[in-house]
Amino acid sequence: MHRFYLPPNECQGSALTLTGREAHHGLRVLRLRKGERVTVLNGVGRVFDCEVTSLNRDTIGLDVQETKDAPAPPCEITLVQAIPKGKLLDSIIQKATELGVSRVVPLLSERVITQIDGDNSDTKTVHWRTVAIEAIKQCGSPWLPRIEPAVSLAELLARKEAFDVVLIASLQPGSRHPRVWFDQFRQRERREPKSACVWVGPEGDFTEGEVAAVMAAGTAPITLGPLVLRCETAATYCLSVINYEAQSGQA
Repeated sequence: MHRFYLPPNECQGSALTLTGREAHHGLRVLRLRKGERVTVLNGVGRVFDCEVTSLNRDTIGLDVQETKDAPAPPCEITLVQAIPKGKLLDSIIQKATELGVSRVVPLLSERVITQIDGDNSDTKTVHWRTVAIEAIKQCGSPWLPRIEPAVSLAELLARKEAFDVVLIASLQPGSRHPRVWFDQFRQRERREPKSACVWVGPEGDFTEGEVAAVMAAGTAPITLGPLVLRCETAATYCLSVINYEAQSGQA
């Protein structure tokens, strides 16, 4: 069944309307017909099973047949990803969405090559959010991750955000498997973590000074094994392991 996305404020009542990119895709690419069944995701856990009732030049009318609510992820996972060159962040956001991440924070670190200023920051953020929307439509996730504007390492640390478990992919001595830090949290707090964050560097990794600053804020270093991974591989590895660890105590 074909999937579409509508923001929550456009998913009210028993009749929905696809417009813009979603309507264009349904009309010009999928060539939907009246009576076909489609799925609409609102990105905050609600799934609508709909029937196509009208096809106009630039809109598609839908009648809601059934509504389902999916539970929120047991652990909200944030990916702080230093921006890689080219379009690699698109792929990272896509894979992160498929792996159930709740939030992606693009990071401007010292070794980031891509330049982002006030003129193109909003454009890039909109593009990255579109990538995430396409990813939930492809994989069927009812939860759309929050894709934030790019931020510097100093600005992000200054926010002093709190997480139950916060990790950084690092080659530093003392790096441990993520399971060690999850187990330490469980033993200390006697509950499962409800939030987790992982920092992943760019090509060439974070500088020693950046790693020191992040770890000084209470971040635990994790190892990715003996091989040096590309940043997009590192992000996928981290999120896969953290997603598994975060759900291991929910069974």
